[in-house]
Amino acid sequence: MAINSAPESSLLSLIYRSYPTAVSPDATETDLLTVSPKIFPQTTFSAPEEADIKQWLGTISGLQAALTKDEKPVITTILGQLNGHLATRTTILGSKPSVADIAAYALLAPVVEKWSPEERTGEQGYHHIVRYIDFVQNSRLFALRIPEEEKIAIDVNDVRFVPKPVDAKEEKERKKKEKAAAQNAGAPAESKPLVVGKGKPEAPKEGAAPAAEGKPKEKKEKKEKQPKAKPAPAPAAPPSPCAIDLRVGHILRAINHPNADSLYVSTIDCGDAPGTDNTSLDEATGKTVRTVCSGLNGLIPLEEMQGRKIVAVCNLKPVTMRGIKSAAMVLAASPRVAEGEDSHAGPVELVSPPADAPAGSRVYFEGWNDAEPEKVLNPKKKVWETYQPGFTTTDDLEVAFEASAVPAVQGQEGKPALGKLVTQGGVCTVKSLKGATVR
Repeated sequence: MAINSAPESSLLSLIYRSYPTAVSPDATETDLLTVSPKIFPQTTFSAPEEADIKQWLGTISGLQAALTKDEKPVITTILGQLNGHLATRTTILGSKPSVADIAAYALLAPVVEKWSPEERTGEQGYHHIVRYIDFVQNSRLFALRIPEEEKIAIDVNDVRFVPKPVDAKEEKERKKKEKAAAQNAGAPAESKPLVVGKGKPEAPKEGAAPAAEGKPKEKKEKKEKQPKAKPAPAPAAPPSPCAIDLRVGHILRAINHPNADSLYVSTIDCGDAPGTDNTSLDEATGKTVRTVCSGLNGLIPLEEMQGRKIVAVCNLKPVTMRGIKSAAMVLAASPRVAEGEDSHAGPVELVSPPADAPAGSRVYFEGWNDAEPEKVLNPKKKVWETYQPGFTTTDDLEVAFEASAVPAVQGQEGKPALGKLVTQGGVCTVKSLKGATVR
C-alpha cells in the first residue's frame, strides 16, 4: 500500500491557513489542545470527550512515527483501528468537530491520495477513512481553506466493494467482549481463587486471649445495614426547542407512495453513520440514508422533491405509513388557519437550508443551542407538539422560533423573542410564505 507521512509543518500550515488567529505564522510547533478553543469557539467538550481527543492525538502521532519509519504492521493496525472507529461515526468524536480531525486529515490526506481504487474501496480497503477524508475537506463544519486543486480527488461513486453495514448493537457487544478479554489477559498467571478456610490463620492481637481449642467462636450479632441515601436527582434542563434534532437533509430521490395517493416516499441522506438505527445503505450512492414518507403529494410537484436540500426532523419515533416505515419528517411551511379549518389545504413550501450546507449539518434556532437534541422524542411527553407552535416564518421569509407562542419556554432569561433557524452557511428560508406555521 502506498504511504506518505505528513510532517507537522503541513498541519501547522493547514491550521494557520484555515484559522489564522489560532497560531502564529512563524510557529514551528504547537500544543493542539491549547489551540482547540480558538479553532472551535462555539463547541464545548465534556471531560470524556477531551480525554478522547487527547488519546486520538496520541494515536495519530504514533501513526506518523510509523509512517516515517515505514513500519507496515503498525501502520496496518492503526489504520484498521481508525477505519473501524469511523464505521459508525461522522467525526472522530461522533458528530462534533475537533482538533483531532484536523490532525488526522493533515496526516492521512496524502496517504489516501496515493491509494489505488482497490486500496480505497476494495474488499480489504479503508472505505470509512476515504469517506471521512472527503467529508473533512469539504464540510463547512471544519471550514478548511483548501484550494480545489489541493483537495484529494475522491469519486464517491467508485465503490469496488460495499461492506456490510455495521450493526451498532453488535459492535457494542464486540467491544465489551474485547475489553473483558483484555482485562482477563492482564491478570497474573499464578493467581488462584481464594478458598475459604485454607488461608493462613490470623495472629492473635496483643492482649487478646487465645481461643479455646475445639470451642466454637461466638457469633457476633450482625448490624443492620443502613440503606444508602439516594443521590439527589440532577436538576432538569430548562425547556428548549433544541431537544428536537433538526438537520440538513439531501433528498437523493422521491417517488409516489405505492399505497397512498397523498404521500411521497423519499430517500434522504441525513448524515447518519453506517449502521445507525432506522437507516439503510443506498446501493446507488453507497450513502447511509433514511426512508421518509411525507404528505406532500398534490401540494409540491414531485420534480421539486428530487436532489434537493431540506430540513429534516430526525428524532421523532419512526412510524409505519401504509406499509412503509418512515424514519424522519420533512419540514415545510403553510399558511396559518383558523381552528377547524383544513390545515393541509395548501399552499405548502419546503424549508430550504443554505445551498452549500452539507447533509447532516446541525440546524438550530439562534439563542436556543444550549444542549444536545434528545436521541428519540418520547411521544407520550409530546415534545414536538410543545415546541412546534413557535415555528414560524418572518416577513423576510426566514424560519424562526417565536418564544411567546410556547408557554413552556416563557420567562427564561437571556433568550431571544425570535430566534432564526440557522445552520452552517446561514439562515433557513421559504419561498414566499410570511407569518406561516412550520411543521
